[in-house]
Amino acid sequence: MKRRKFLSSLTNLTLLIISGSVVKTTLRGAVETYLTDTAGAKKRFTMGIQTQKCIGCGRCVTACKTENNVPEEPFYFRTWVEHYVVKKDDSVIVHSINGGSGEISENIKEHDVLRSFFVPKLCNHCENPPCVQVCPVGATFKTEDGIVLVDEDRCIGCSYCLQACPYGARYIRPATHIADKCTLCYHRIKKGLNPVCVEVCPTQARVFGDLESGASPLVRLKRMKNTHVLKPALNTEPKVFYTDLDGAVK
Repeated sequence: MKRRKFLSSLTNLTLLIISGSVVKTTLRGAVETYLTDTAGAKKRFTMGIQTQKCIGCGRCVTACKTENNVPEEPFYFRTWVEHYVVKKDDSVIVHSINGGSGEISENIKEHDVLRSFFVPKLCNHCENPPCVQVCPVGATFKTEDGIVLVDEDRCIGCSYCLQACPYGARYIRPATHIADKCTLCYHRIKKGLNPVCVEVCPTQARVFGDLESGASPLVRLKRMKNTHVLKPALNTEPKVFYTDLDGAVK
């Protein structure tokens, strides 16, 4: 299958004629066919986030909603930005107004603040994804290049994956009643492009790359800086890596 045909099958759900019967192409089938026909060096795509560079502008949130047709209601997100405020009494306040793209309304006295910072979050595309394990129909799956996706043709909207995800990275689309989440802009990276949140970040806080490539910006980031993952004790082996991650972050 040619690259152009693969992309067409994803966007238009092309009907294939096989042995005289009409079969609807699923996302899983299109991805697996593409990976088979373009087999070569193994890839593992993922993202790094330099928290000290994030300024909380929310451009990534807005761009993701536009690029991926995420519902406009202020509680549906594929990626979001949390604002952490650590007070001198060691209490922690976390804001995420409109996913981090809205203004912070709570009034906190400056002399009470010990430190504050922003933390972008998204699906962690785990090596051991619990969402895949609990899906009763196999709609959630992990590709050979390490990205966790949802096959819309199989999803029945049971919400088991939402309950299983320890990172709160999924939601049910109100119009279709199927699970949705960050795909690392899979449709873009197969064209050789970066995820849209990486493209629009004004401070280059987000770094995308292939863990199997020594020339990858992400591999260089991991080599030059100490990186951490969220909730490592859960053994999901997240593949979103953070630099300078504050201990207050959950």
